[in-house]
Amino acid sequence: MSNESSVAAEQGTSPASGPDHTLTPMNTVSKDTRRRVVTASFIGNFVEWFDYAVYGYLAGVISTVFFPESDRQTALLATFGVFAISFFVRPLGGFIWGHIGDRLGRKQALSLSIVLMSVATFCIALIPGYATIGVMAPILLLLVRVVQGFSAAGEYAGASAFLVEYAPANRRGLYAAVVPASTAAGLLLGSLLAALLSSLLTAEQLGDWGWRLPFLLAAPMGLIGRYIRTRLEDTPAFRELAEKDNAVKAPAFAMFRTYRKQLIIATGAVLLNAVGFYVILSYMPTYLSEELGFGATESFLATTIALASYIGFIFLTGIASDKFGRKRMLITASVLFILLTVPAFMLLDTRNFLVIVLVQILLGGMLTLNDGTLPSFLAELFPTKVRYTGFAVSFNLSNALFGGTAPFMATLLIGMTHSKLAPGWYLVAAALVSLIAVLFATETSKKPLLQD
Repeated sequence: MSNESSVAAEQGTSPASGPDHTLTPMNTVSKDTRRRVVTASFIGNFVEWFDYAVYGYLAGVISTVFFPESDRQTALLATFGVFAISFFVRPLGGFIWGHIGDRLGRKQALSLSIVLMSVATFCIALIPGYATIGVMAPILLLLVRVVQGFSAAGEYAGASAFLVEYAPANRRGLYAAVVPASTAAGLLLGSLLAALLSSLLTAEQLGDWGWRLPFLLAAPMGLIGRYIRTRLEDTPAFRELAEKDNAVKAPAFAMFRTYRKQLIIATGAVLLNAVGFYVILSYMPTYLSEELGFGATESFLATTIALASYIGFIFLTGIASDKFGRKRMLITASVLFILLTVPAFMLLDTRNFLVIVLVQILLGGMLTLNDGTLPSFLAELFPTKVRYTGFAVSFNLSNALFGGTAPFMATLLIGMTHSKLAPGWYLVAAALVSLIAVLFATETSKKPLLQD
């Protein structure tokens, strides 16, 4: 395959003057190498989001294990509060993992982050409940979740940058779509296990020990992911940067000094993903069971069907973004959420199982237009020397403020407004902000990756 300069020549373009337009060469990469890159990126992200899925889907059970008996909503808010607090460390993690990834390499950062995530997830299964050690139970839970939040801060951004920098120039959207697909696959397995445990175990068994079983799976899955990653070379783009000794000593300072506009656009563009992902794919089973009165098994089943369809749609979106452009796809997603979210939540209140499944498929399909495009858009927005940092900081900042807090905010807004449509309006607000941000962006597809 030709390098990026050749691609530019074939497209009739040339590097523009100034540091923002130096092109990244692409070395010839074998199909086998790309296959292993895809596998490594998939597994690592899968492990991370499997944990988040299990925590979200079993939030009702976890609230009774780690918090003192009180009214149901207070315990649930406390559980989602721990979930949200673990996100507040993610911007710090974004800076640190971004620094490692842009200075020492994508491979180094990704190999370390998956170990931290797997160990922390495994430790959740070992924490005694409130009835055994009192207030130390929620404190330990919070500490482990903070470690998870820190390690997760480097995973999504790093895997996306890794894939984009290895992908053929005309298929970056499709390759990057592997990241949200692996995210949904982790959620899907979490949903399946939660549904299985809820159907096979009594409420007492689930509360005593059943909820711990999914967290124990993290250790072996993480070890497999690390093994695959350590057997890969770093990306051609980063290796060329390192060979030329062009890696910046302080990527964060370089990003704030030269790429502030890109950072603001990226942070705003991520907002729909941050809120939509956690409301539609993580919080929804709790919403269906706690707010609409559905049984736990039916709620998990509806979300499982929606997740399966989401995985299929996400690859189609990646292909479409390569063909039609990132900006057009992201704008379409935002407009659809602004117009259709509240009517969709009205239909959920019909309490008809088939209608609920169809609505979740619709919402998930709309979300894929954003989620399947966002990884390639963010990776292409920043040059190689600050790509990991720019992606990680913008993605984690938006997720820390609005993503991790989405289940908490949804529950709180319902309590404050006494309206079951409150989560829908929250999604509309997020879509509006993302729309404004993307309108200020330039198209990034079909262009060579930026290096300097």
